[in-house]
Amino acid sequence: MLKTSFIYTEQEINEATNIPEWGKTVFESFKRDLVSESAPFPCVLGVEGFKHNLLRFGFCTSPYDKKEIKQCAQALTQYLQEFRSLGRYTSFVMFFEPTETKPMEDYEKMFWDTLQHLHELDEEEWPEDIPNHPSDPLWEFCFGGEPIFVVCNTPAHHLRKSRRSDTFMITFQPRWVFEGIREDTKVGKSVKKLVRHRLTTYDTVAPHPELGWYGNAQNREWKQYFLHDTNDETTKKCPFHSKRSELYASKKSLY
Repeated sequence: MLKTSFIYTEQEINEATNIPEWGKTVFESFKRDLVSESAPFPCVLGVEGFKHNLLRFGFCTSPYDKKEIKQCAQALTQYLQEFRSLGRYTSFVMFFEPTETKPMEDYEKMFWDTLQHLHELDEEEWPEDIPNHPSDPLWEFCFGGEPIFVVCNTPAHHLRKSRRSDTFMITFQPRWVFEGIREDTKVGKSVKKLVRHRLTTYDTVAPHPELGWYGNAQNREWKQYFLHDTNDETTKKCPFHSKRSELYASKKSLY
């Protein structure tokens, strides 16, 4: 299904003959959301990245298919080998084949299962400077030796439109993208103000209380990866376990 390099630019998606029709359909929907002028998308870094051709894309049928999840891992590996040459607003978006819409909880489990499966396939060591337990404010999901902020979008989201998509979708943003964008910097304050303003007009629910700044004592990155449709729904414990953690051995592998 995927070409040898596994990752695509917008132009390659438009010209490729080996991308399934569902892939081109969900990409066009994604594009409309990102470039809409009547309803500006809240993720300003993602919007700028798309406008400057800095985003890369991949397509996968199911995270529970052994061959497919290996291709996802290969695609993410290839992206991480080149992302610094692309630009600061780069991201990698993985689209999964649409199915009948599932309950929110099913998508949440699918999301964490996907990260766990990718972690199992990761050939690089977890970075020494990144804690292996999600309860630490400096924890971040890592792959290929790179810390990555991860965002999940699903068809089950309705009130939180900023997390809605036509299909199960995961965006990988290297932590490198956010260097220099902190709560105490001019650019950080500007980005936060703009994003919060867009969220209040784009979503029909208030910005989630777990949205915060990486490294802050009260912040937990994993809680921002998968947001529910309302603010009173919060997963209490992170389902992800690093291979360096004691609980990893108790996880049932896909393989």
